[in-house]
Amino acid sequence: MHILLIGAPGAGKGTQAQALVDEFGFAHVATGDMFRDAIARGTDLGLKAKGYMEKGDLVPDEVTVGMVMERLKQPDTTKGVLLDGFPRNLAQAEALERALAAENEGIDEALYLAVPQDELIRRLSGRWLCRSCQSSYHEVSGPPAVAGRCDRCGGELYQRPDDTVETAKHRAKVYLEQTAPLIEHYRGKHVLDEIDGARSIPEVREAMLDTVRRRLKKI
Repeated sequence: MHILLIGAPGAGKGTQAQALVDEFGFAHVATGDMFRDAIARGTDLGLKAKGYMEKGDLVPDEVTVGMVMERLKQPDTTKGVLLDGFPRNLAQAEALERALAAENEGIDEALYLAVPQDELIRRLSGRWLCRSCQSSYHEVSGPPAVAGRCDRCGGELYQRPDDTVETAKHRAKVYLEQTAPLIEHYRGKHVLDEIDGARSIPEVREAMLDTVRRRLKKI
């Protein structure tokens, strides 16, 4: 089964993806994590992606498509794949569909986490990370006990360039312009299910699990 997790930055895709992986055994393919790993290791791909990510822009299709297609060939994807953060535009969607069609496969489910724009900006602009253990905090929904310090290890907290208010607004704008058309694309293919991502984490999780269970029965 090939599932797409669609939603703007801050919609909660990363938070909810683990529940789907745990429940169904899918391989979690998150392009954001792959890019950050490449940046940390200083690879050619990481250097190309870094400048775009820090400005809140989308990484060019040729970089993203190449990375994801290679990932889909790995052994852990045989039980199914949860694509988190890809495709982000119609060109990427068409490239993915062509690759899957060559293997007599396709997209089985597109889960769209719908969250209002003002809520997205609130979520994105308040995130802080620990320099030592990478624990994540949020100014409003999950602040540390001591401002600027990690509860787990006492490390210094910092904010990534792509977690500021200005970048959050830009990321939301880019999403609406380039990614939102995917919603209608997959709706037209009758594989899209819209989930209210503004609800509580447990409520969103149950809605997603129920949706995938129903889709599995149809395959």
